[in-house]
Amino acid sequence: MDGVDGMDRAVGAVVGSAVGDALGAPFEFGPEGAFSARFPRPGSGGEMCGGGGWDPGEATDDTQMAVLVAESLVERGALDPADVFDRFRRWAAADPKDIGLQTEDVLTGGLPWDRAADAHYRTNLRAAGNGSLMRATPSAVHFAPAGRAATRDAARRIAALTHGDPAPREGTALFHDLVRVALAGSDPVAAVPDALAHVPADQRARYAAVLAPDWHPDRATEFNGAVWPCLGSAVWALRTTTTFEDALRAAVDLGGDTDTVAAVTGGLAGARYGLDAIPTRWTAPLHVPLPGSGGRVLRLPDLVRLTGRLVDRPPEAALRVPLL
Repeated sequence: MDGVDGMDRAVGAVVGSAVGDALGAPFEFGPEGAFSARFPRPGSGGEMCGGGGWDPGEATDDTQMAVLVAESLVERGALDPADVFDRFRRWAAADPKDIGLQTEDVLTGGLPWDRAADAHYRTNLRAAGNGSLMRATPSAVHFAPAGRAATRDAARRIAALTHGDPAPREGTALFHDLVRVALAGSDPVAAVPDALAHVPADQRARYAAVLAPDWHPDRATEFNGAVWPCLGSAVWALRTTTTFEDALRAAVDLGGDTDTVAAVTGGLAGARYGLDAIPTRWTAPLHVPLPGSGGRVLRLPDLVRLTGRLVDRPPEAALRVPLL
């Protein structure tokens, strides 16, 4: 054990995912190594640079949807898929700056929550994007105390709201399970083989390939906007580094879908290392606009409070964060 307590890990996961999202957003669809080319010296500052339509520190649809899931969980007191879907639909109708094409099709197609994603999948025959993985950190934190079976089941149910393909459901369930391990103070990378053993046999081989100890993102057979290389890249970034900052730098430097790969990495790394490991120069400008919610914008204190509600503990008692 490293002395980081459970609440610090929980907040680290939620904030870490948002930080990764905002850090990676300006580099989305850019080339490999662009982040280090612009910021060659770690710790030099300025990395929350904005660009590509994003203000410095602005979180994208990844974190916006994650917050919607979190707020539904705490306000409804349980997982209410219809409520989560309704929040997603209101958000999509408010013209967010960014929204995945598949997610937009599902949320704007006019079908009810329990039919929309399945209908999209049956029509398109593929829906294995990382859009359910990108928003999964708050639900992983919330359900972790309930154990492996419950957290994986919740992950699948939330993923199924927008992704009819079973692959994203199992990838999101794997992520939930690894976050659960990290929140308990254990190494999520070491837990990968055990987590893989609980993936259904028809899905296991593809995840085992990208989560193998010798896998590198250069070996991906799909763009990292797909769920398999996205999760594999996040675990790779955690496996090959020893700090939160280095894990995030490695994730963004991969190029491609940088905001989501970094958001997933940030969730895992934040759960492993805790909030104190996240540079304050990254958390200070962090902000999460919420289209469709009357102009609300969440900042670090709001995310800390929200995490406290997710784990049903007062965060003020555990963290040295100014709750304004």
